[in-house]
Amino acid sequence: MLNHPVDCSEEFKSTENIYFIAENLLDFNPTTASGQIRFVRHARKVRLSFDDVTLPFEKSRSWVFPPEASEDMLVYFGLEFSKESVRMKLYPDERPPAPSGEVWEYEQKDDGYIYRGEKMSAAVTLAPFRFTLRDGGGRVLVRTNNMADAPCLHKDKPFPLALVRNMKTWRCHFALSLSLAAGEKIFGGGESFTRLDKRGQKMILYAKDPHGVEFGEMYKPIPFFMSSRGYGIQYRTDAPLTADIGCECNLGNVAYLYDDRADVSFYVGTPKEILRAYTDDVGRCEMPPLWSFGLWMSRVSYRSEREVLETAKKLRENKIPCDVINIDVGWFDKEWVCDWEFSKERFPNPKGMIESLRKMGFRVCLWQYPYLTPENPLYDEAIAKGLAVMDGDGRTAVRDAVIDFSNPRAVEWYKNKLRALFKIGVSAIKADFGEAAPQNGIYASGKSGYYEHNLYPYRYNKAVYEVTKEETGDGIIWARSAWSGSQRYPLHWGGDADNTDNAMLATLRGGLSFGLCGFSFWSHDIGGFVKQSPEELYSRWLPFGMLTSHSRCHGEPPTEPWYYGTEFSKLFRSCAELRYRLMPYILEQARECCENGFPMIRTLFFEFPEDVGAWLIEDEYLFGSDLLVAPIFESGQNARKVYLPHGEWVDYFSGEKYPQGWHRLYTSDIPIILLVRAGARIPHIEPVQSTDEIDWTKTEYDAY
Repeated sequence: MLNHPVDCSEEFKSTENIYFIAENLLDFNPTTASGQIRFVRHARKVRLSFDDVTLPFEKSRSWVFPPEASEDMLVYFGLEFSKESVRMKLYPDERPPAPSGEVWEYEQKDDGYIYRGEKMSAAVTLAPFRFTLRDGGGRVLVRTNNMADAPCLHKDKPFPLALVRNMKTWRCHFALSLSLAAGEKIFGGGESFTRLDKRGQKMILYAKDPHGVEFGEMYKPIPFFMSSRGYGIQYRTDAPLTADIGCECNLGNVAYLYDDRADVSFYVGTPKEILRAYTDDVGRCEMPPLWSFGLWMSRVSYRSEREVLETAKKLRENKIPCDVINIDVGWFDKEWVCDWEFSKERFPNPKGMIESLRKMGFRVCLWQYPYLTPENPLYDEAIAKGLAVMDGDGRTAVRDAVIDFSNPRAVEWYKNKLRALFKIGVSAIKADFGEAAPQNGIYASGKSGYYEHNLYPYRYNKAVYEVTKEETGDGIIWARSAWSGSQRYPLHWGGDADNTDNAMLATLRGGLSFGLCGFSFWSHDIGGFVKQSPEELYSRWLPFGMLTSHSRCHGEPPTEPWYYGTEFSKLFRSCAELRYRLMPYILEQARECCENGFPMIRTLFFEFPEDVGAWLIEDEYLFGSDLLVAPIFESGQNARKVYLPHGEWVDYFSGEKYPQGWHRLYTSDIPIILLVRAGARIPHIEPVQSTDEIDWTKTEYDAY
């Protein structure tokens, strides 16, 4: 159906298709680390054994006319080296660019060559072809799989390094097959809400609105993974990718690429070293503005100036620290009909409203999205000017006119719509959606939707970020979709979580996975999005939301605390004040994240890679380097089991000390468990109503 994820692994199951399986490396030049791999033609043949049908591979001759057509396929192979990585390129039918970067020392072995760098070595075996990556001590980290690695009863498991040619489209697709060691764990792949360790899972990296966070589909797929063995993999493609991480066969980590080439980079080291090297390649973000670290208050939606100003007034009357008010889908003349114009009836003086809010210490963020419905007054203009994604027949590729961000004229047209809003004082844009770039579209880039679909969120993020920075000086967006490279454009939030305990935990898993892909700043809808948040759930979600890089209350109304009563308002104020009290620590950690590509919320193993237990935990996290947070995910509970990694830990609220290991810990008045790494000095400041009011000279450091 329309915009459903493309699972490229299905291409590799058909008996109709032709398969080419890597066999040996020819004409290898060790000084350029390049040559040609012979991929031998195979077919899948039906085999019946004890009433069980399988489809094993068998070598197959070509039935192509004229007969000069090659039986097999030659694929150009090359390695490129840097201090921090090894890049492997596999390009069929064309020679890749000349190798660049430094040249590692190498030596010849009986069966191939070994290249040695400072942190790793890479070995190339000629026959059968194999690439092997080792750490500095010579330990094998990962290698490619070939047919010789198949167990005796299976000839296609793990699936070998191979190409398939689709006989309906004549397109080729790569299967890059890598080994999985016993006990190896794999993490990352984007904002994935499923189990944190991806071993045993099949992930389709295709941007998709999953309509929730309890599913395998992702708003933000990122083609990067990190292994517990001390290496990371970046798949350099924009096409759909299916990562079978020991799902079909526990021996293989197979990336099925819709692309006709394979281009991957390997990084070696600790999780911090890997992420620092990876973000050297894809980019890091600049520091977001100070005010963005304050609380964002939102709902679906404020629908008038009166509602917005009343909310701002009540926040100040209730002494609740807050810096941003987000006006969601209700600021247009018709909800969801995004024409970038305020309703003249309900928002008669938007400039005056924004000025009034600014005097109270608030900034304004506005919701919008990049799809023009047929009811939108800009729909015809976008089509007439060639700004929308069209199909091969010259019609809109889908019902809406989807802005084509691969078209520079469309980008400038779109930016001008936002410029008008910044000129009246808007501070940020909520870049919602972006996951539905049409597969059947013909884009200004000259590429099809198969190559532009995943790239669309990146282009969208970039456009919003650039115009915001140009007009306001602040590098900030509030985006739902992302792709590789979007790390440069903070920040992103976790989408439409249900109002359930499971959704709360899935949200955390998504944020941790996302952070392991080099995204420093991430948020989520405190309390969940879909319905009005139950008070008890909202109470537990609040401190979790306040202890992430950015904090926003959003969802079906009411989200404002006074609608829940006096006691809830007190708790809300306490949680918000905790965040503002920690503002010096948050900014200190944020700067380090920007410098290194680290996430603000991080897995325990990110800081403690030598602690075996830290690799098993997915319901706790570190907020920066020194605060350990364990949210309460079960209704009616005021305690939970918490794993503490290496060292001693101090309860933030009570001062109690705990050693490494498992403990049953209780919450304080704020329903969350918060501990400090012993020896840390945490900067604090008295909470204020807006970050504008902070007096940094009064920062105090508390030793734990």
